[in-house]
Amino acid sequence: MGKQLIYSVYFILPIILLWGAKPAKRGEWNDSFALDQTKVFQGFLTICIMLHHIGQKTCASWLFPKSRIIPGLEFFVPIGYILVSFFLFFNGYGAYKSYHTKKNYLNGFVKKRVLPVVLSLYSTTVIFFIARLLVGEKMDLPGALLYLSSIKLCNPNTWYVIVLPFFYLAFYFSFRFIKKDGVAVAATTAFVLLYILVGTSIDHNDYLIRGEWWWNCVHMFPIGIIFAKYEDKIIPHLKKYYWVYAIVAVLAVYPLYLYSVYAQDAFSYYGENFFAPDKVMRRRLTLLSQVFVTTDFVFAALLLGMKVKIGNRFLRFMGTLTLEFYLIHGLFVELFDHTFDGGVPSPFPIRNVFLYVIAVFALGLPSAILLKKLHQVILGTGKKKAENKLLNKAS
Repeated sequence: MGKQLIYSVYFILPIILLWGAKPAKRGEWNDSFALDQTKVFQGFLTICIMLHHIGQKTCASWLFPKSRIIPGLEFFVPIGYILVSFFLFFNGYGAYKSYHTKKNYLNGFVKKRVLPVVLSLYSTTVIFFIARLLVGEKMDLPGALLYLSSIKLCNPNTWYVIVLPFFYLAFYFSFRFIKKDGVAVAATTAFVLLYILVGTSIDHNDYLIRGEWWWNCVHMFPIGIIFAKYEDKIIPHLKKYYWVYAIVAVLAVYPLYLYSVYAQDAFSYYGENFFAPDKVMRRRLTLLSQVFVTTDFVFAALLLGMKVKIGNRFLRFMGTLTLEFYLIHGLFVELFDHTFDGGVPSPFPIRNVFLYVIAVFALGLPSAILLKKLHQVILGTGKKKAENKLLNKAS
């Protein structure tokens, strides 16, 4: 009976998402692009990403020996890139909207946008490095330097915070030095496309751009920028034909996902395993199928958000910790797994998947809070926020 408890997450998640949700009245619209709405949904997706990572450790088809497989979270195993696509869309969307609505937005851009992400990468790298030493992983000096530099991922979930600063820098240089808005958008898009072309040409490895998850949803960054640029034309059109777009988008998610699964079987990201001469083309054809499903997923979520306002205290709170929770929860995923990131035995393996989920969340959440406070102290942002609150109260 205890093993079956894990299936309760499929009932708990909809409750978490829809608790406090308010449907819009007939003829009225909710702003699904508002910051409070996107952060709430990102808070929900962060929980799903945690389940994705735990699913990879408990019921993924590639686990060996097969006796390690414990069913329950199969749904989450293959959809990590779909979940992250929403974040990348709003990374691009938010950067473009801020550039056009905030005065002198590019002044201090690197400090405000890039530095916090880089800090998050290396703070969690150090935490994971210490954890690896404590659990008994043996490493020589070159190996330690590879970990500490993140050339070899010490925290296995940090690909996102490695590539995102480069996309932000591409945005910054494009809009700083190119006067025409459309050309700046094209330049940023070209950079991301070049990254994808490079990524698809690199075989699976143990270092940077080590596999398809490094690039199979990054196209959503320029799509977010392009959407923001033409939002004033797109949104009225969507409202005019809302139910057509909403029904088609929602119904298309699953068929497009099935097509992506077929493409992975037919073409394969792993063509190099059997020395296919067309392995790069195989990857790009497979990628194309995932471009379809990620774009439609984000589109469907935003369309549904135009008619339903989601939000409750828990998700609003999670929405303030998305980056920190994303980066730190993996520490406990590894500590409670069979092995720590595929190396030495983990010190506290938990076989009951439901207890595994509870333990990861229960320790990951306070750790994310502490990590956020640490980042605020280093960056000096916590003090500034407190001063702004005092000023607002005084005024």
